[in-house]
Amino acid sequence: MAHTTIVRDLLPNGLRLVTERIPHVRSASIGVWLARGSRHEPLEQSGIAHFVEHMLFKGTSTRSAEDIAQTIDSIGGQMDAFTAKEYASYYIKVLDEHLPVAVDVLSDIVMRPAFGAEDIEREKKVVVEEIKMVEDTPDDLVHELFTEHFWQDHPLGRPILGTKDTVESLSADLLRRYFGRTYSSPNLIVAAVGNIEHQQVRDLVARCFEGLPGVSEPLADQRPRVVPHVLTRNKELEQSHVCLGANSYQQDHQDRYASYVLNTVLGGSMSSRLFQNIREKRGLAYAVFSGLSAYRDAGSVTIYAGCANNAIGELIDVVIAELRRLKDEALPEPELRRAKDHLKGSLMLNLESTSSRMSHLARQEIYFDRQFGLDETLEGVERVSCDDVQRVARDLFADGALAATVLGAVNGLQLPPERLSLG
Repeated sequence: MAHTTIVRDLLPNGLRLVTERIPHVRSASIGVWLARGSRHEPLEQSGIAHFVEHMLFKGTSTRSAEDIAQTIDSIGGQMDAFTAKEYASYYIKVLDEHLPVAVDVLSDIVMRPAFGAEDIEREKKVVVEEIKMVEDTPDDLVHELFTEHFWQDHPLGRPILGTKDTVESLSADLLRRYFGRTYSSPNLIVAAVGNIEHQQVRDLVARCFEGLPGVSEPLADQRPRVVPHVLTRNKELEQSHVCLGANSYQQDHQDRYASYVLNTVLGGSMSSRLFQNIREKRGLAYAVFSGLSAYRDAGSVTIYAGCANNAIGELIDVVIAELRRLKDEALPEPELRRAKDHLKGSLMLNLESTSSRMSHLARQEIYFDRQFGLDETLEGVERVSCDDVQRVARDLFADGALAATVLGAVNGLQLPPERLSLG
C-alpha cells in the first residue's frame, strides 16, 4: 500500500472530505461519519442517536426503504451503519465505477430522511428486540453492566441502544429536532478510499451534499469520574462472566503506544499472559482477553473471561497476580519484541481492506484533526521500552483502581476489596 495518497479537503459548505487513492484495487469504500454519538444525547432521549441511524435506512423524501436496498443490491454493493459513543457512520463499499450511485444514496439518507410515523412505531419494536438480545447475550451484557457502573452517572456509561422506556418515548418531532441540530456540516466527515480520484470524489460530494445545513451546537462534554466498585448480578447461566477493569488513557494520550503494548502482553494475543495462564495452563476459561476503550477525554482497560461458576475466585486471583506482576517485574525483552511485532502485524493486516482504511481515516479526523501515516504509528509502537510498559502498568493498575462485574449463577459470591487489591 506504499503508493497511496491521502488528501484532506474542506468544502465551501464546511463539510470535511478525506480521500485515499489506492490504484491497484477495484473497490471503493465511502462513508459519511458523524462526530456525534450516544454520549452527546440528553438522558431522557437515551438511544436517540442509534434510533436515528436505524431510521435513515427507512426511506427518504424520494426513496422507500426497499428502493435504497435495491439500489445498492443492484450494483453489488455492501451498505452498513453503526452508532458508537462518540460517532456514527454510514458507509457503502462498491466497485469503483459505481461510486456516483453510492454518494447519491448516502447524501439522500443523511440529508432527507422521511421519519414516517408508521416506520417509527415499527422500528421501535425492532430496537426493543435488539435491546432484549443484549440481555440474552451474557458476554455483551457483562460489558454493558460493567460500563454502566464504571462511568456511573455519565453519558459514556449509558447503553448506546438506550432503554425500552427511552426508545418507546421517541416521537417524529423529537427525532426531527435531534436530526436537525446534529446532522450538519461542522459535524460531518466524508471519507473515501479505493481506486478513486480526489477531484472526482470532491465534485460528487460537493454536488450531492450542497444543501447541508451549517449550524452546530457546541459540545458541553464533561469528563467522566470513575468510582471503581464491585457488582455481582445473579442470572441462571451455564457459565459465569467476569469483567475487571481500570481507568486508561484518552485517544490522544502520549502514553497510548505503551498502553497498546501493555494490553497485548496482558491479554491482547494468543501468547498473552492471561490466555496462557488462564486457558492453556489452568483450563479455567475458553474465552479470555483484555481490551482498551479510548474516548476523547477518557479511557478504560478491561479484562473479560467466561468460566465455571465455581472457578470465579480462582480466575480473579490469577488475573490480580498477573496485574501485580506487570507492576513489580520488568518485562523481559523477548516478550516486548513479540508484543510489538504482533501489534504492528495486526495493524497492517487490519488496513488491507478499503473499508477498514476508510474507518481509520475518519477516526483520525475525528480525534486528531489530522492524518498521520502508518509509519508514524509503527514508530510510536517501536519506541516503547520495557520501562514504559512497567511505568504504565503502575499508573493504570494502582491499588484501589480495579472495578469488577460478575454475571452468572453466583449465589452469594463475596468479592471483598482486599481480594481485588493491587497493592
